[in-house]
Amino acid sequence: MRNHPKRSAWSVLTAVAGIAAVTAAITASASAHSAKPAAASTPTITLYSGVGPQSLDPGLDYTTQGAEINWLVYTPLVTYQHKSGLAGTELIPGLAKALPAITNKGKTYTAYLRSGLKFSNGDPVVASDFTLGIERALKVPWGAASIFLYPIAGAEAYATGKATTISGITTDNATGKIVINLTAAYGPLDNVLAFPNTAPVDPKSVTGNGSKATPFKIQAGDPPIGDGPYETADINVGGAGYTSFDLNKNPNWASQKVPGIPDGIDNFVEKVDSNVEANALSVEKNPGEVFDWADTIPGAVVSSLQTSHYSNYSLKNLGGSTYYIFLNATKAPFNNQDAREAVVTGLNEAGYDHLGSGTLAPGCYFLPPALPGYDGNSKDCPYGSPSSTGSPADITKAKKLVAESGQANVPITVYTEERSPRLNWMEYYANELKSIGFTHVKLEQVSDANYFTTIGESKKVDPQTGFADWNMDFPNPVDFYGVLLAGNSIQATNNENFGQTNDPYINSEVAKLGAVPTTQLSSVDKQWQAVDQYVAKKAYVAVFGYQTFPFFASTNVNVPASAINDINGWDLSQLSLK
Repeated sequence: MRNHPKRSAWSVLTAVAGIAAVTAAITASASAHSAKPAAASTPTITLYSGVGPQSLDPGLDYTTQGAEINWLVYTPLVTYQHKSGLAGTELIPGLAKALPAITNKGKTYTAYLRSGLKFSNGDPVVASDFTLGIERALKVPWGAASIFLYPIAGAEAYATGKATTISGITTDNATGKIVINLTAAYGPLDNVLAFPNTAPVDPKSVTGNGSKATPFKIQAGDPPIGDGPYETADINVGGAGYTSFDLNKNPNWASQKVPGIPDGIDNFVEKVDSNVEANALSVEKNPGEVFDWADTIPGAVVSSLQTSHYSNYSLKNLGGSTYYIFLNATKAPFNNQDAREAVVTGLNEAGYDHLGSGTLAPGCYFLPPALPGYDGNSKDCPYGSPSSTGSPADITKAKKLVAESGQANVPITVYTEERSPRLNWMEYYANELKSIGFTHVKLEQVSDANYFTTIGESKKVDPQTGFADWNMDFPNPVDFYGVLLAGNSIQATNNENFGQTNDPYINSEVAKLGAVPTTQLSSVDKQWQAVDQYVAKKAYVAVFGYQTFPFFASTNVNVPASAINDINGWDLSQLSLK
């Protein structure tokens, strides 16, 4: 999933009809949702975030900022343990009585809903509500719909309008039985069923109810009713996205006694402000309680925290995040191998790390350290060790490659978010492109709240290059390769394969290795490693490091009693005040 950045350029926004529609949907529905009285909330923890979720509608969101909220509002059939470290990547039953039974040589999954489940508005949760959740994810569409949901029989036909139902899903509301049939064995389907995007949705909250005109209209400002331990309220929206919202306890959750999912404190408030330095100072000085883990604390504040030995600050490498520059392989200049090689050869990772306040671990491979298939030997990097790239000798090589490519005079637009350090990184990258011989380079800033939606318009915007990142959804290389580099993941809107990579070798290997269950990945570790080495050699992406993250809370917060999940970062449901 994306670490959602901050953005601005309304010139880009207004040029893209789909994005304008999303913004209008947020604005039009925000007032109705905000009017809902908030539950009594004592105590309250305030979370400061540089950017809000892409959407509080689970049918759309695919960002870290959305995941840390939505996994508490929309509980799927299965979910992850609310524990720190690798234990937090282990699946447990969510709304299902048990993990799905897998039969038919890996092609059939069967689950039963727990009895007595209710949505936060008191409506009963029934099996067919699961189908509606999948339908919305396919039709909105969710950015990973084509890769993660198309293995379900009939999903693609439904998504493209060739069928009116998903033939591979059958449900029985009387018994709570849900059967999912696949076209072929797909190893990480259990993990897919743990996405909030696949959780049941209350039909009343998405059909013919006030502003909620159709099941497949994005409802970012007045999202569908959820079934998890929390519900959103008092959603406020500004010109560039969310400015604040509340997260209150679902009054129906505790009585359902779902094992392994804590009730948590009564209330959170999330405040969104792109001034991350001000956010960090608010937490340090105690007006607020928590700094969003997916933001980067400015260097001056980090120095202050380190000097004072601030007790509730630590920098953690969760091992599952790759920060990179995408290179569009379908258009000049980066449809040329020499041009892509030049970028990777001239990349100075130490410069990016400095701009990121020392938060980047060096690396050249697409898969980060926590993923099977990761190659930790920097000597294997095809264009020099990450610790030495960008040297004078490398710049000379890169200049030669640009000259040989014949692409030096092709105009290049570098896309970037607006918040620090992403803007700083891409300003640095634009200068690197100029230094190795590309003569026409400009920067296109997009507001953080709309950045990934903008560059995901593959048929309208079709960007050449720019900032990208990916944070592990689950510990399987398919999460990176299936979404970001497989040819069948390219979508007209909400595209995540920004480089539009469509390589037959990658496609065939992802299809073959993707059938292996996540629990059996050790058997194909070397094969995934070979794919990763191939991608590095082809220079399809320019990796500039693996991000480490700040976990920073005020001294009012009982951090030792909290949990930091390897997938969702802060487990907000386990935060508490001293």
